[in-house]
Amino acid sequence: MKRPKLKKASKRMTCHKRYKIQKKVREHHRKLRKEAKKRGRKKPRKDPGVPSSAPFKEAVLREAELRKQQLEELKQQQKLDRQKELEKKRKLEADLDVKPSNGSPVKEEFEQHKAKKKAKLGKQNPKKLYCQELKKVIEASDVVLEVLDARDPLGCRCPQVEEAIVQSGQKKLVLVLNKSDLVPKENLESWLSYLEKELPTVVFRASTNVKDKGKIIKVKKKAAPFKSEVCFGKEGLWKLLRSFQETYGKSIQVGVIGFPNVGKSSIINSLKQERTCHVGVSMGLTRSMQIVPLDKQITIIDSPTLIVSPFNSASALALRSPASIEVIKPVEAANAILSQADTRQVVLKFTVPDYKNSLEFFTSLAQRRGLHLKGGSPNVEGAAKLLWSEWTGATLGFYCQPPTSWSPSPHFNERIVANMKLGFNLEELEKNNAHSIQAIRGPRLASSILFQSSGLTNGIIEEKDIPEELPKHKEREQEKDEEDKDTDQESGGGEEADEKNTDLFPPEEIQEALPEESKSDEQLYNQEASDVFSKMPEEEDDTYDFSTDYV
Repeated sequence: MKRPKLKKASKRMTCHKRYKIQKKVREHHRKLRKEAKKRGRKKPRKDPGVPSSAPFKEAVLREAELRKQQLEELKQQQKLDRQKELEKKRKLEADLDVKPSNGSPVKEEFEQHKAKKKAKLGKQNPKKLYCQELKKVIEASDVVLEVLDARDPLGCRCPQVEEAIVQSGQKKLVLVLNKSDLVPKENLESWLSYLEKELPTVVFRASTNVKDKGKIIKVKKKAAPFKSEVCFGKEGLWKLLRSFQETYGKSIQVGVIGFPNVGKSSIINSLKQERTCHVGVSMGLTRSMQIVPLDKQITIIDSPTLIVSPFNSASALALRSPASIEVIKPVEAANAILSQADTRQVVLKFTVPDYKNSLEFFTSLAQRRGLHLKGGSPNVEGAAKLLWSEWTGATLGFYCQPPTSWSPSPHFNERIVANMKLGFNLEELEKNNAHSIQAIRGPRLASSILFQSSGLTNGIIEEKDIPEELPKHKEREQEKDEEDKDTDQESGGGEEADEKNTDLFPPEEIQEALPEESKSDEQLYNQEASDVFSKMPEEEDDTYDFSTDYV
C-alpha cells in the first residue's frame, strides 16, 4: 500500500499579522538609516563610466568589453579541461577493472599516469635542498656573515661551513652575535673579547618592529617603545660592510648563514627596515636563498638553515635541529636541555620546587602552568614542549661561559686569521661594539640560567652525507616491531599471561641495586602504578546469588 503524502503547512496568515510584520520591518530599516546617518556613512558611488567628452570613448568601451569576454572564455576553457581530465581518469579506472590482463595497454597507461602523479607530488628531501642552497649562497658571496646566538656562541659555530668558506678562496667571514639582550653584559663582553681574537665580531640585536613591504603600520602616540622593538648594532654592521666595499672597489654580495632560530632573516629585516624575509618562532622557515638589495653597492643574500649532523650531542640536536616540536620527541629534547642547565637557577626561574629528575620537574611545571590532561593528571609532554619552545625562542635568558684559554680552531691559522681581518676598519668596529653593549639592557647575572655548552656543532654540507630517511609508515612499522621484540624479551617468549604481568615490574631488590640514572621514566611510572594498585582494596563480587534467600 502506498504511503499517503503528509500535508504541508499552509503559508497563509491573517492580514493583521502580515501588516504587523511589515510595520516592524519598516521600523527596523528606519532605525538602521538613522544610525548610518549619525555615523556619517555615505552610499557607495556608482561607477560613472567613461564620460562622453572623453576621446576614443567607443574604442575604450570596446576594449573593456573584449577583455571581459576573454576572461570568461578562459574560465570556461579551464573548466572544460578539468572535466576532460576527470573523465579520462574515470575511464582509465573503469577499463582497468574490466580488463585486468597483465600486458594490457590500458593498465600500462594507467600505471604511467599514476607514476607521473607520484613524481609530481613526491618532494625532494628538504635537507638536500638546504645543502644545495647553502652552496649557492657561499659561492655567490664576497662576505659571509655567520649569525650566532649570544646565549651559546660556540654551539652556533659550524667548523665544516667555516672550513668550506676558507677553502673557497678570497671570501671574508664575519661573526654576528645576535640576541645580545638575552645575556648579561659581563658575559657578552667576555665572549666578544674571545671571538675577536679569531674573526671580526659584531654585537647585534635585531628589531621585531619592522613594517611590512608596501604597508604602513599605525603606531599609537602614547605607547611606550618596547625593548624588543629597538635595533642595536645596525650602524656598526653597516659601517663595517661599507668600509670593506670601499677597499674592495666594486659592489659586494653578503651572504647570511647560521643554524635555525639564530635570527638570520631578522637581521636582514633590521638592516632593510622592512619585512622582506619571512620570520617566525618555528624552525626552518627560510627554504631557499633570497636576494635583498640594501643599496646600489651592497646586496645581502638570505640562506636556509644549516643541517645538523646526527652524531652531535643530544642537547645540540635539541637546540639546533631544523624540525618543529611535533616532529621530534619533546620529552627527550627537553630532558637533554635540562641536563646541561644549572638546577638551582632553573628552580628559581620557573618557580618550581626542587626536583631529583626531569620527570619530577616536568610534573611540577605542568601543575604550575595549569597543563592538565583529561582526569586532572599533569601533562608532562606539554610541559616539555613549553620548556623546549622557550629555550629555542627569543624569550628565555641563559648564558654560557667562554673557554678559560683561547685556542684557534683547527681550520684556522695565523695567516688565515690575518687575511680575514684585511679590508675591515676594526678600530671603528670596536667603538661601535662598545657603544652597543652600553646601550643594550641585558638581564642581571643572578636572574639568568647558566648553561653548559656542548662546544662546536658539526654540520652537513655535502648531499651524500645526509642519511636517507624512511617513509613515515615504515618508521611506524619498525617502531612497532621493536616494541613487540622488547615485550617478547621481557615476557620470556611463550609463557602465560600471569607470568608476563609479574615480569613487567622487577622485584624491589633489583630496582634498589640499579642506579637512579639508569632507571627510565617509564619504569618509575610503572613502579608508582604498582604501589597504587597494591594499596587499593579488592572489589567485592556484586553478582546475585540465586541459591540464597534475601529477606
